[in-house]
Amino acid sequence: MYKAPVEEIAFTLKHVAGMADALEEGQLGDLSDDLVDAILEEAGRFASDEVAPLAEIGDKQGARLVDGKVEVPDGWADLYRHWAEGGWNSLVASPAFGGQGLPHMLNVAALEMWNSGSMAFALGPTLTMGAVEALTAHGSAELKEKYLHKMVSGEWTGTMNLTEPHAGSDLGVMKTRAERRDDGTYRIFGQKIFITWGEHEITRNIVHLVLARLPDAPAGTRGISLFLVPKFLVNDDGSLGARNDLHCHSLEHKLGIHGSPTCTMIYGDGRYGDEAGAIGYLIGEENKGLACMFTMMNNARLAVGMQGVAICEAATQKAVAFAKERTQGKAPGWSGSGQTGGMSPIIEHPDVARMLVTMKALTQGARAICYTCAHATDMAHHARADRAAHWQERAALLTPIAKSFATDAGVDVASLGIQVHGGMGFIEETGAARYLRDARIAPIYEGTNGIQAIDLVTRKLPLSNGDHVRGFITELREIVSSVRGLNRDGFGTTADRLEASLADLDEATEWLLARIAEGNTAAALAGATPYQRLFGLALTGAYLAKGALADAETGGFERVVLCRFAAENLIAETAALKDRVINGEASLTAARALLG
Repeated sequence: MYKAPVEEIAFTLKHVAGMADALEEGQLGDLSDDLVDAILEEAGRFASDEVAPLAEIGDKQGARLVDGKVEVPDGWADLYRHWAEGGWNSLVASPAFGGQGLPHMLNVAALEMWNSGSMAFALGPTLTMGAVEALTAHGSAELKEKYLHKMVSGEWTGTMNLTEPHAGSDLGVMKTRAERRDDGTYRIFGQKIFITWGEHEITRNIVHLVLARLPDAPAGTRGISLFLVPKFLVNDDGSLGARNDLHCHSLEHKLGIHGSPTCTMIYGDGRYGDEAGAIGYLIGEENKGLACMFTMMNNARLAVGMQGVAICEAATQKAVAFAKERTQGKAPGWSGSGQTGGMSPIIEHPDVARMLVTMKALTQGARAICYTCAHATDMAHHARADRAAHWQERAALLTPIAKSFATDAGVDVASLGIQVHGGMGFIEETGAARYLRDARIAPIYEGTNGIQAIDLVTRKLPLSNGDHVRGFITELREIVSSVRGLNRDGFGTTADRLEASLADLDEATEWLLARIAEGNTAAALAGATPYQRLFGLALTGAYLAKGALADAETGGFERVVLCRFAAENLIAETAALKDRVINGEASLTAARALLG
């Protein structure tokens, strides 16, 4: 059973991501070290004791559409109520609307624990938090006053409606339309698919954020507007009014996240109300809805990265526990008790140990990247004015890496977890397969990892004419210099390996910046995905080293040996990735002819 790694989470937040320095410098308001620990402890208890026990029920029962209503798995409605009553939905929301105004770092740490407990359950709250952020940033005063208090409290949930059957990532061709009304409202007509928690009965209202196009809108993404479309209309006194003209047509039958209702939503077909058309309210300005929605999407991308971390942690815990109990064969040098019939626990076999330590290294690397991204987001809001732009660029640079590297790691680690279980891992009863099934969606939604790579290379590397990423690499080299300066035997060849990985990152970065500058986008994009992984691996090595240095100051050794393992077994892949970035385009162009 999953047990939240509260100590490891706290260590990574404070000593790798940067929270300890921010607390010491008073950049996080009245937040104290003791309060951080108390929040993490309680979040860990809730995730371990209340969320995780219902994960298997959610996976087996799934969400069900019965007579037009979505039924969630047994126990989930009470679980959500307890979660909302605990104030977890309000951690980072504005105090003006009942939020606690705490740092994003704390929220992503809590998100990791909810998702490790049950990714399918945590998806609903995650989307609500994103909707709250978008409405807070772009909504009118009237909309914020009417909706945010109950969304922040968790009394109402929120969704994000982008995708249509013919339009996945290309939002410019969406067909959902909006018509103006004389009273300042709009009528929404269309179909949206893959809407997470788009319909359910666990809260009295659901607030949908819907992208749609006005009749006179410009073509493409420049003509998209964002609307707030509630399931139930809200009266001026805050009470619920009539049912709005929208409904869930069907639920998707998915590979994983079974407990999460993934809905096809119909807007404006005349099922409810006196007139066809779902009543919507404009968020922001007409034809500028995509910019508003990106506030929510950027929130969601880091949150999805945390899903990857969460799956990594849960799958690793399960695999380690199994490997300690399962006996097979006799490992080299094994001289255990006769109680095992002379057989070794499989954790004693070198190849199994290799898989488990790889899982652990990828988990901690992905966690550090995501937490550091959240730290940059916090600093963009709390740092001195003359440093805000720096931190905004750092958050922008790290977001696609956090989303992609962590979710790819989630799939890889969950797959390794099945391998550790052997044939038992392929059997649903052990629970190892669920992690892989759940993990597989995360590299796809909120912008596929290929789209993250496009964003990283074409938009984020050129920030400040490339000087920001260059400065970041310099910061990472300072970590390597500290490892070399410590000269501790336990690090082995870590400094040399990490130095080489950062040299690979530097060379690949400069090559891509040159291609972008000369307008050779095709060459840059051919190497974008390998570059994204290269960056993630280099960060993993550097951040594991940063944690190991902090651990070494107090005589610790566990993080030192994990850092060394990653440096000497995983990070060398950066050399091959650099070669793919720089030299891969010609062979890709030639091979495309094979595709017809």
